[in-house]
Amino acid sequence: MKSPNNAKYSTALYMRLSRDDENFGDSISIETQRLVLQKFAQENGLIVYDEYVDDGWSGTNFERPAFQRMMSDIEAGKVNCVVTKDLSRFGREHVTMDYYLEFVFPEMNVRYIAVNDNEDTDKGLSDFVPFKNLFNDNYS
Repeated sequence: MKSPNNAKYSTALYMRLSRDDENFGDSISIETQRLVLQKFAQENGLIVYDEYVDDGWSGTNFERPAFQRMMSDIEAGKVNCVVTKDLSRFGREHVTMDYYLEFVFPEMNVRYIAVNDNEDTDKGLSDFVPFKNLFNDNYS
């Protein structure tokens, strides 16, 4: 179902897969992430500005090339919504994750959505996000 209110969002579809993640197969492959994100954007009336893919990069490193390009587009005002398959695809270092979700994105008026975690900053992140981020950090 499309929502006219979501049309105001210029959306980044962000995908990441580390070499270690590849051991788990197609469930988190880049192509699987792409299909999930494209379907979500279409069903929710989000306008996709671009796709950002960091294939082979650890989630503990925020100097990933596509991530940096996405942040440049956010700073330039081209993107105001970021969608990932889940929180771990955005990153696995809990302090930096919390920094982006609680400070950087709100200050820049950027909406963040983690599809499979059912987290959306427009609805307010759940109290479990810091714990999920800590678990994802511990996993890495």
